[in-house]
Amino acid sequence: MNYMDNAMESALMEQISQNDEEMASQIQDLMFVFDNLSDVDDRGIQTILKDVPQEALLKALKGAEEGLRDKIFRNMSKRAAEMLQDDLDAMGPIRVADVEAAQKEILSVARRLADAGEIMLSSGGADEFL
Repeated sequence: MNYMDNAMESALMEQISQNDEEMASQIQDLMFVFDNLSDVDDRGIQTILKDVPQEALLKALKGAEEGLRDKIFRNMSKRAAEMLQDDLDAMGPIRVADVEAAQKEILSVARRLADAGEIMLSSGGADEFL
């Protein structure tokens, strides 16, 4: 599905959702994972950060790859990035389930913004722009 054009993917997901909402949710979770946020452009990251609770971001970044962390820090003010980095450094161990829940929360914000047309998400397919 990641390689379908957006219209066809949306139509198929709508059909699946009408028949089995839980299955549609599971498919979406597998198609677009937290690390895929690395592919979102800087403006999209900034838009997502406006709608994400700080606590969820902190937990989600605890389990994020360094490249994604860097991208998020670059799209914050210097002061906010330093404070978030300090909080991450001071944070003790956290359960994997809590990290995954926070990452899902951020992904749901990203999907909502994408559905509203405010950001573009790439789930692995080849997008062409003119």
